[in-house]
Parts: sequence; C-alpha cells; structure tokens
Amino acid sequence: MTAGQRVQSLALGLLLIGALWAGLSLRSAGAAEAPTESQVEAVFLFNFAHFVEWPAAAFPSPAEPFVIGVLGSDPFGSRLDEAIRGEQLNGHPLVVRRFQNPAEIDRCEILFIDRSESGRLRSILTALDGRNTLTVSQADGAAERGVMIQFVTDKNRIRLRINVESARAAGLTISSKLLRPADIVGSRSQD
Repeated sequence: MTAGQRVQSLALGLLLIGALWAGLSLRSAGAAEAPTESQVEAVFLFNFAHFVEWPAAAFPSPAEPFVIGVLGSDPFGSRLDEAIRGEQLNGHPLVVRRFQNPAEIDRCEILFIDRSESGRLRSILTALDGRNTLTVSQADGAAERGVMIQFVTDKNRIRLRINVESARAAGLTISSKLLRPADIVGSRSQD
C-alpha cells in the first residue's frame, strides 16, 4: 500500500467515523457526550478535503496551504481548528481562515457559508464564480441554489445534499465514495 493509499484509507475511516457520528442522535437522551451538530460538521469539512479532487492549478506553489474558510457566523468555534491542527493534504498544510464578506477571500479550497449568510448566497456564489472553491452550507435549499454540499439535519441526523453540476463548473471532482450516501442535486456522473 502506497503512502497515498494509506492517507486515503485513513481519510475514508475518518469520514466513516464522521458518518457514524451523524447516524447517531445528535442529542440522544441519556447519552453522556453525544457530538453536537457543529462537531459533526467540522469533521465532515475536514474529510471533504480527502474526497474532492482540485485541479493542480488551484495551488500556486507546492507548499501553498490548503485553506478551509468560514464565511459569516462561525458555528465551529475552535472545533474546526482542532480537527485540522497539524494535518496536511498532498504536502499542503491545512489552515482555517474566517471571513465576514466574500471580498476578503483571496484563495480558499473549501468555504463553509453559514446560514446567517443565506440572504447573500447568490452574491457570494457569484463572487466565487470561476474559482476552484468547494462551497458548503447548512442553509435551507443551499444545494438547489448552487452550493456544492449542503448539510441537512433530518431526525437528528446529518445528511449530505450534493450539487454535482456546481462542483463540475468549478473544476472539482467529487469522489463516488462521497456521492453514494448523499442526496444528489443535478447529474451524478462524477468520479
């Protein structure tokens, strides 16, 4: 098994752990420490980096950081920082950056758009047009409005709704391992 295959296997394991958390009741009665919705979403954001392929041109240099951004209110606090601390993806160190408006974003591989930005979603996506940025949100109807991955909470479980057409338009390829359990908006012909 090559180093790349070990990393992908580890990432799949982490994604499955995140999916297992999502499958558990987020606030189950009698559970001592059930993970919160934001803890599960933070784990998912970290793992998306391993199941989406960015074009080589997305990184200006081999040591350039892999940026996970949060736009608007930050539901994660330090949880996202803790999830990625010390992690790398293909030699790119993972970093978290927080933004209050799209004009502040120079480069970002994954952008979480908080539901507090729902009213500005169209203008945010327009500002990101032509960039290789995976957009993620928990705002209602986000995937149908062009966000690539939407967190949907259903019966205390987090599910993914994926807009493959938006991802393809941004030059991103989403792995079938991520697409299989998701609700798909648009065509499913990736990977």
